[in-house]
Amino acid sequence: MDILFMLIPLSVALALAILGALGWAVWRGQFDGVDAEGERILGND
Repeated sequence: MDILFMLIPLSVALALAILGALGWAVWRGQFDGVDAEGERILGND
């Protein structure tokens, strides 16, 4: 039972870290223009 007192806060902290990293990536524009990359691969050089 004591392990739950450690695992629950760790899992909450991990979930917040993941959400923070996702929010940072969205805020920095990492997901802008995703369709353009697919078209770039198919284009001729």
